[in-house]
Amino acid sequence: MATLQLQVNGERRELSPAPQHLAEAIEQLGHHPRLVVVEFNGLILTPDRWQDQPIQNGDSLEIVTIVGGGS
Repeated sequence: MATLQLQVNGERRELSPAPQHLAEAIEQLGHHPRLVVVEFNGLILTPDRWQDQPIQNGDSLEIVTIVGGGS
């Protein structure tokens, strides 16, 4: 089974099976697409582009979780 190595928030992560596109990687990492902002190799990509964005070894992701709240 193929694996994929990524940098995720500054840490090396290995995903198996290797995702084919960014949407799969986000899902494998356990994030809900409506609750994160993703920077892919230095570019912020909106969720509508994740399915079309190929992903490969060495790519870098910065994932920020959106937290709601207030008073």
